[in-house]
Amino acid sequence: MSIAKVIEVSASSKTSIEDAVRSGLKKVAETVQGIQGAWINETKVETDGEGNVVEWRVNLKVTFIVQ
Repeated sequence: MSIAKVIEVSASSKTSIEDAVRSGLKKVAETVQGIQGAWINETKVETDGEGNVVEWRVNLKVTFIVQ
């Protein structure tokens, strides 16, 4: 039997949503083992005064197996 745990993290990138997800997962992997997957719970963008995207932000729910 295995037990999974879900944690929620926020990550950002000036490049893309994909980069924000990757950097968030990489940071979590520094302290959490057995990551099974993640889903994007929320997506947000920061803009400049002219409507251009300057930063992508995501909230991730990361699932991992409890050791």
